[in-house]
Amino acid sequence: MNATSRSVAMGGGFTAEMDRSFAIIHNPAWAAFLVERQVGFSYSNLSLDRRLAATSFAANLPPTAGIGIAWINAGVTDIQGRTTTGEKSTMMQTGENAFLFTFSQRILPWLSIGSNVKILWYELPLTESDQLTGKGIGFDIGILIKTGDYNTLGIMIQDLSSNYQWNTGDVYAEGRTYKDEFPTIYRIGSRTKYKELNIVGDVGFITDHKSFVGFLPRLGVEFAFLDMYYFRGGYRKDQISLGFGYEYGLIKARDSHLDYAFSMDWATQTAHTISYAFSF
Repeated sequence: MNATSRSVAMGGGFTAEMDRSFAIIHNPAWAAFLVERQVGFSYSNLSLDRRLAATSFAANLPPTAGIGIAWINAGVTDIQGRTTTGEKSTMMQTGENAFLFTFSQRILPWLSIGSNVKILWYELPLTESDQLTGKGIGFDIGILIKTGDYNTLGIMIQDLSSNYQWNTGDVYAEGRTYKDEFPTIYRIGSRTKYKELNIVGDVGFITDHKSFVGFLPRLGVEFAFLDMYYFRGGYRKDQISLGFGYEYGLIKARDSHLDYAFSMDWATQTAHTISYAFSF
């Protein structure tokens, strides 16, 4: 899930990469390797009146565990509402929320495993007075293997048993309960660093729980200048992205990160993302 500036700018292939203050979103196993507590905020302004925001907190749990919590919100604004006769009413918006609760355990000094429990909530307006609400739960499982000082291998099972359950009985006279299942994605990725250059990437195998339905490669690079300025580029299927970041000290040295990303797909739909990360 590309919810932060750094991940967007580098193509999103962060299965094995530490995304400052947002690591648990990409791979929950990272929480066990944290040294400091981390908090982050991110907001994306997308085309077609869409929005995406994320807030995350994670911390180590001595001696070998880690915990985290995150909230991801997405939706569409400025939807013109209509009455049952077709006349214009108020402006409406959709709201999709995911609340993540993370626990991670370091099994060996170089190996950790973690999981996310996700509470899902979707509000879909129908008219000025009626809306459908979808509720559900889902799981992520992640494994992280440190193969060197700057080399990491990550494995992730995303959206295991994730689903929305809709009950249309409150809106339609003959409504029913309907389950909308998420595709499960199996990812494997790695990262490596050579001098000032950081390279990340992963591949995702998308399934509908019965068969393989898609393949998603992602690749990104980051160049560090003076250990303060970062220039990034990335590619994922049908999308390219660029970005930059600035690292500075707010309370102590190098505790704050401010990042920006621009992305565009082949349909020329664009997005601007800004994120702030803080360690303490």
